[in-house]
Amino acid sequence: MRKLQTGKIVVATHNAGKLAEIRELIAPFSMQAVSAAELGLPEPEETGTTFEENAYTKAFSAAQASGLIALSDDSGLCVDALDGAPGVYTADWAEKPEGGRDFHMAMEKVEKALQEKGAASPEQRTGRFVAVLCLCWPDGHAEYFRGEVGGQLVWPPRGGRGFGYDPVFLPDGYDQTFGEMEAGEKHGWEAGRGDLGLSHRARAFAKFATACLGAPA
Repeated sequence: MRKLQTGKIVVATHNAGKLAEIRELIAPFSMQAVSAAELGLPEPEETGTTFEENAYTKAFSAAQASGLIALSDDSGLCVDALDGAPGVYTADWAEKPEGGRDFHMAMEKVEKALQEKGAASPEQRTGRFVAVLCLCWPDGHAEYFRGEVGGQLVWPPRGGRGFGYDPVFLPDGYDQTFGEMEAGEKHGWEAGRGDLGLSHRARAFAKFATACLGAPA
């Protein structure tokens, strides 16, 4: 496991919501995070069929272009009744014909697909959020950290917090969707708690922090 030896990294994303979450998670550590968008770096084409492949594509592109160590996140919603879809194509389901993304439209697509499958009861509407963080050096060396959280898909959407599909995802054991939760409750991660964070990204980040930032396990 290669350790971080610098206080500055580039977060390989152009997604403002994702960047905000990663900055919140990294805030307790002496790290400066600048985004690929802020550096004017291009978005590489994501052609992988796994979260790990796409995370590496983004991180390696940003590391090479900036000369900095890069941290990327590839994440998505995997719905059991839909055979794991949208999965790595989670963001693609939000693409509008005229350009840009509309996640309310994407949530409607998921709900329509569930209805077509006859998935009406909670036990038929299970799924999970998956996040894979990739830490990549300019020489191509990479480390991976995976986090998952299970839950159910609800309809209609609930809450205006978070981003993406958060308003329709009810994590197991909770009565609020990610879209209804405060950021601190959604992340649920603190140094010393290992991978016991609530969100998929927090769980992946906890593993990253323990391995690379010296946080207690």
